[in-house]
Amino acid sequence: MGLNFLDAHTHAQFAAYDADRKEVIERAFKGGVGIINVGTEESTSEDAVKSAYEFPGVWASVGLHPTHASGSSHHDKNELRSAKSKSGEIFDYDLYKKLAKDNKVVAIGECGLDYFRLEGDVELAKKKQKEAFLKQIELALEVKKPLMIHCRSAFEDLIEIFKANKNLLNNPPGVIHFFTGTEDDAKNLLDLGFYFTLGGVITFVRDYDEIIKSIPVNRILSETDAPYVTPVPHRGKRNEPVYVIEVVKRLAQIKDIAFEEMSREIMNNATVVFDID
Repeated sequence: MGLNFLDAHTHAQFAAYDADRKEVIERAFKGGVGIINVGTEESTSEDAVKSAYEFPGVWASVGLHPTHASGSSHHDKNELRSAKSKSGEIFDYDLYKKLAKDNKVVAIGECGLDYFRLEGDVELAKKKQKEAFLKQIELALEVKKPLMIHCRSAFEDLIEIFKANKNLLNNPPGVIHFFTGTEDDAKNLLDLGFYFTLGGVITFVRDYDEIIKSIPVNRILSETDAPYVTPVPHRGKRNEPVYVIEVVKRLAQIKDIAFEEMSREIMNNATVVFDID
């Protein structure tokens, strides 16, 4: 396909792109950027699969985001076309299994734990998240596809769940998207076999430089998490997949290697994790 870059975690199927989705994805493809559109609940997972059939260089990940699993009333107009998920979603194993078995689907998620925006009965919300997460770990094992992990303010519980369920993890087990943990968290996750996707935030803050230096280059992938967290020099604009090139440039600087080498390493890592070439 002539792809030189990968946006391993983006959301070009979201409502934020309803007016110009075709143009956004075509810009990425012309720039040599492959895309994994990541689902966050039923409708956005279905749309991710649909988009993978509509455009070249696009794949999908399907899953239930922990915020939706917990029953949060948070509604993001950039993501959802309606308030359908305001009351939360019960993870439907059979529905997601059917989606996951599609050849265009390369991962399960985004799934995981998010304790940052919990509402109401906090312990009940955490329980719901963990139940949905465990089911998605089981699904990933059944369909033999990696996990696409979201974790915010919950790394202790996340790592504990992985360690208690090592027998359910694939090899490799998956990627930690938008990593915000400590160096110790990174080491624990590396020891469990995980890879890490880094995004636009690394272009405008230096908080993660030392952690990135500690992660082997053969465990790193690039992402945008578009439409969120737009990288420099595009701050102030809606993020989009083609901007992942700026992330790769910054990763190369932090790792002190050539831009072209960083790009090759990421694409090699994508082949290992997602079976994308």
